[in-house]
Amino acid sequence: MKPQKVTLAEGVELWCGDAIKVLPLIEPAHHVITDPPYEDHMHNSKENARGIRTDGYQSPRAVRFASISKLRPVITPQMVQACSGWLIAFCTPEGIAPWRDAIEAAGARYKRACFWHKPDSAPQFNGQGPAMAVEAFVTAWCGSGPSRWNGGGRRNLFEHMTKQPDRDGGHETEKPVPLMGELVTLFSDRGEIVLDPFMGSGTTGVAAVKSGRKFIGIEKDQAYFDIAVRRVSAALSQPDMFVEIPKPKQESLTAGWPRQKKEARK
Repeated sequence: MKPQKVTLAEGVELWCGDAIKVLPLIEPAHHVITDPPYEDHMHNSKENARGIRTDGYQSPRAVRFASISKLRPVITPQMVQACSGWLIAFCTPEGIAPWRDAIEAAGARYKRACFWHKPDSAPQFNGQGPAMAVEAFVTAWCGSGPSRWNGGGRRNLFEHMTKQPDRDGGHETEKPVPLMGELVTLFSDRGEIVLDPFMGSGTTGVAAVKSGRKFIGIEKDQAYFDIAVRRVSAALSQPDMFVEIPKPKQESLTAGWPRQKKEARK
């Protein structure tokens, strides 16, 4: 299927298609901030396919997409090529080393693993070992010169509840908007382009437009894509009074222009 592009506002583009096919078509971005599929052991785990929560929260649904393991060597060079600043990708703690290796093989500078602490994460109900209270994400610098961010000397631990009041719930592995908002504001500046090649239900896009960033999102699952269009559109219609968001634009286009050189727009 030919990739389809929906333009929601000036500098806010959502693509429905395979990221491997779409990335060569889009304009360069300043940063990649994404939540790709996790490693094999998470997709094969029985805990992803059965209701195990007994603490009042909804049990997770089984994921319907493949793990990152086979895709990572192919997509990482494309993501590095597509941005001139930070590359941030969520993973399990076990996925840190494979991501580091793929990032360095693609020519970017791996910086550090960071961790999202989830105070409301599920306990280990069978009592046979410690529960998972954190998820990880790797950070790498794809630009030239020293890396730059807005966090000063702060540490690499981020704490946000999984169950937020604004949680949409349309995606099995949805990240909290406050978490993604913190990462967007720390690792990018207003007016810059944030790219998410694994957009899912659009949380990174919501965080980006609410923070005054431009956004390009890619998602191949039509159902998730439709959720993302709805959520990002709603975020554009409810601007932060202190942030200038992209101007709404009433058009929908299909893919077609050639890829430009890697340099991001200034």
